[in-house]
Amino acid sequence: MTTEATPVPSPAPVPPGAPVEMTGAEAVVRSLEMLGITDVFGLPGGAILPVYDPLLDSRKLRHILVRHEQGAGHAAEGYASSSGKLGVAIATSGPGATNLVTAIADAHMDSVPILAITGQVFSNLMGTDAFQEADIVGITMPITKHSFLVKRPEDIPGTIAAAYHIATTGRPGPVLVDITKDAQQAKFMFRWPPKVDLPGYRPITKAHGKQVAAAAQMLAEAKRPVLYVGGGIIRSRASEELVELAEATNAPVVTTLMARGAFPDSHQQHLGMPGMHGTVPAVIALQEADLLVALGARFDDRVTGKSALFAPNAKVVHVDIDPAEISKIRTADVPIVGDLKDVLVDLLAGYREAITTTTPDLEEWWATLDGLRSEFPLGFTRPSDGLLAPQHVIQRIGELTGPEGVYAAGVGQHQMWAAQFIKYERPNSWLNSGGAGTMGYAVPAAMGAKVAEPDRVVWAIDGDGCFQMTNQELATCTLNDIPIKVAVINNSSLGMVRQWQTLFYDGRYSNTDLNTGHDTVRIPDFVALAEAYGALGIRVTKEEEVDAAIKLALETNDRPVVIDFVVSADAMVWPMVPQGVSNSYIQYARDHSPAFSEED
Repeated sequence: MTTEATPVPSPAPVPPGAPVEMTGAEAVVRSLEMLGITDVFGLPGGAILPVYDPLLDSRKLRHILVRHEQGAGHAAEGYASSSGKLGVAIATSGPGATNLVTAIADAHMDSVPILAITGQVFSNLMGTDAFQEADIVGITMPITKHSFLVKRPEDIPGTIAAAYHIATTGRPGPVLVDITKDAQQAKFMFRWPPKVDLPGYRPITKAHGKQVAAAAQMLAEAKRPVLYVGGGIIRSRASEELVELAEATNAPVVTTLMARGAFPDSHQQHLGMPGMHGTVPAVIALQEADLLVALGARFDDRVTGKSALFAPNAKVVHVDIDPAEISKIRTADVPIVGDLKDVLVDLLAGYREAITTTTPDLEEWWATLDGLRSEFPLGFTRPSDGLLAPQHVIQRIGELTGPEGVYAAGVGQHQMWAAQFIKYERPNSWLNSGGAGTMGYAVPAAMGAKVAEPDRVVWAIDGDGCFQMTNQELATCTLNDIPIKVAVINNSSLGMVRQWQTLFYDGRYSNTDLNTGHDTVRIPDFVALAEAYGALGIRVTKEEEVDAAIKLALETNDRPVVIDFVVSADAMVWPMVPQGVSNSYIQYARDHSPAFSEED
């Protein structure tokens, strides 16, 4: 005989303005529900335990129990970056909160909207070095848009609503809300919607008309313009507007590491990714341009090289919603503060007006750029040691999965190869740790992306070093029916560090051998590890096995899949502009070496 379980009652509805008595902890859950949050990632502990009790009763919030708080933070990032919605991570006080710090810093560098909710010790114990006490507000203040400390239950709804608003408007980013345990336990009269008063927070979204007109005129008159596109295009959801502007102006487009997919790779005007590991046409186009139109880009050092020598003959139009970014690295001739989605519409209208009196002529410019594309196509050299070429593996993952997939990468060689050899046709399809360069990002970020976009194929393209940082989240994926695919690009080393040791330290490989892909020693054995976590584990050592393994992964949707691709440790990421060197390095190499290619 069986009996049906008694259904858990749903929380009573809260009509707008109607007061309902509840605890601060219940208010946390109710506030998230009222804001339309549907998924949260977290790990309970003593100081946040009051919140986890009403969370059990919620019918609107899906809580995903991670194995490490850093995983919760990166999952929230992947969730936000793939969907455009706010990602939420929950942790307890002390080490639970500090374990979120890396993910918060990562989100801050890459402008990802996440909300981190942490428990704090009782307010009367703060400052006494109480058990699991940490000043997480002070710790995170430099790496958040704002960090709140809440000591009263009646402040919880307004603070969470304010945090949501701050994280998702203007330049997106992380916001932390730290709530003392007594504030969670005490009762008060809950009202919704709360009054949100942020007098010091007024993001500028509408650009100054005269500045836009000046930029349009410069674009119409330029002989060698380049649209230098950063991740701000994706965050502002302005990809369609970008394509319209590019096609109207016929200007070449380069997309930074954070902007891959913002402009289709298949588009004839796309030159590829600029910077340290950018394509030769993209790098040289920036160096020889007479006008840079920087759209949501921050002139990062990995793009500019030695900034004083970057694009030396170019005037600069710099558009960004964050005024602090404009002229921070390169002085803008025309600074424009505003939301890119709106600015691009106005800029296009201004350009069309400007060309009624000016006739743009980019024929010579395109002849130069097309010549560079023909002379220096992106490619790679097959390894001589008989092991797999990692570039080939990653290229086949992209080709067999297609542009509707989502690809998450951590940091290192695999990240650069994934940025280079997968073709991105849509925004939000490429997730990576760009600014912070966080090892361990890929697996939990892919997990978050799969929760946000369950109907898409989601790959974590990881290195064997990065994978060992956060692979415990495979357990989370297995238990919560989150069937991500993981490609471990296993060169048995910390690949990018090893590459630098090869080039700049005379091949002295100090502490970069990980012993993960040798024939005699595999510590750990990634296939056995995958199986221990309930995932499908596959090892690939021969090129003829690559496609079959990828196809099997694509066909397997009842559990996560981990493919251990054993690749050559000698494979390098090319091209490469050494750190601190002018991007003219590639120009010089091209002009002075008849044998120069992208593999040099």
